[in-house]
Amino acid sequence: MSQVTTHASGEQHLVHRTGWLRAAVLGANDGIISVSSLIVGVAAAPGATASNILIAGTAALVGGALSMAAGEYVSVSSQADTEQADLAREQRELVRAPEQETAELAAIYVSRGVTPALAQQVAEEMMAHDALGAHARDELGLSDDLAARPIQAALSSAASFTVGAVIPVLIAAVAPRSMVSMAVSIAALLLLAVLGALGAKAGGARLLPAIARVTFWGAIAMGVTGLIGHAFGTAI
Repeated sequence: MSQVTTHASGEQHLVHRTGWLRAAVLGANDGIISVSSLIVGVAAAPGATASNILIAGTAALVGGALSMAAGEYVSVSSQADTEQADLAREQRELVRAPEQETAELAAIYVSRGVTPALAQQVAEEMMAHDALGAHARDELGLSDDLAARPIQAALSSAASFTVGAVIPVLIAAVAPRSMVSMAVSIAALLLLAVLGALGAKAGGARLLPAIARVTFWGAIAMGVTGLIGHAFGTAI
């Protein structure tokens, strides 16, 4: 599980949050913006009915969540296949040429500022303790925290998209037909601001820039789709 890293000195770092934080923020952000924009675009069309709007919003929620899950699963599966292929190749090299692999590990430590003699000693001890784990971590840059997990990634993306998308759909269902565009737009911008603030806090970033960028692009997306829906004059 991704956690804040705590060193013996008590110092904490936030870098291990970046994996799940990126996926959660991206999924929820996509859910809010894409579904809200579609609802606003449909609602802006003079010929659209409340039923049209609700069907479009619901279809966007379901289709978007499934699309996010499928896309993330395929992407992360490809990453997992590559990681496994690299590990298998490294395992073969460890069997075929252990001395060369020890030298490679020592060279990595030297490049990071360790003296050659100490780097060689550390490399030999790491090889004796867990050779594949040492090369996976220090040569390939792989770790358990950041390992590719396709099913987990797919479920997380679908869930975060749904969380972001469900509120605009609910608002479209209960708001008066004449107020749908405004109500969904305001709600979406508030949700995006909250999402930006949560992401900034969890990642240790500055609050205002994070809020500004997500609300700005959300407003642009809804504005453009609203203009398109109004220009075509029919439910889309």
